[in-house]
Amino acid sequence: MYLRYLEDLAARGHATASSDALANLCGTTPAQVRKDLSFFGSFGKRGLGYPVQELIDHLRQILGLGHDWPVVIIGAGKIGAALAEYRGFRQRGFRVVGVYDNDPAKIGRPWGTSTIRSTDTLDADVRAEGALMAVLAVPADHAQQVVDRAVRAGIKAILNFAPTQLSVPPTVSLKTVNMAMEMEGLAFALTNADPG
Repeated sequence: MYLRYLEDLAARGHATASSDALANLCGTTPAQVRKDLSFFGSFGKRGLGYPVQELIDHLRQILGLGHDWPVVIIGAGKIGAALAEYRGFRQRGFRVVGVYDNDPAKIGRPWGTSTIRSTDTLDADVRAEGALMAVLAVPADHAQQVVDRAVRAGIKAILNFAPTQLSVPPTVSLKTVNMAMEMEGLAFALTNADPG
């Protein structure tokens, strides 16, 4: 979150940012900003604030965004299609190196600049491409089986869009995006909003 706001400040020509300014943008307190950033080192100067570009560079390094991250997308449906076209991946160093599906009607069809591949080739392709990340956009009833296959192939981090709980070994990072649950959270916020 800090990185996003700092990049916005840099785009607007700001050379420095105070912890007060970052706190206002991020919806937190200046003390929390200082505490959060102190986990990663000493940044900024008291009374002068944080040098925006320098802090951006440090945060990008901390987050591992200076690397080229080959990513596979498993599931060539509507969600997979939207994710494959998302420009933000490439801007952040995430390069989609393969899109996979098990539907014979989809396999071999053009997909942007590549072709939809069979999940049967996932193991060999992951090793050949050096991919450590996968985006999972498959139906819930197939998700665990696909995750198991991806882990066996060498995937170490998974972004899951399947609306189900998945199990992975402790050596694999799993982040689940449940859009229905996020909408429910918004509905709760609206229902319980202060009318004043």
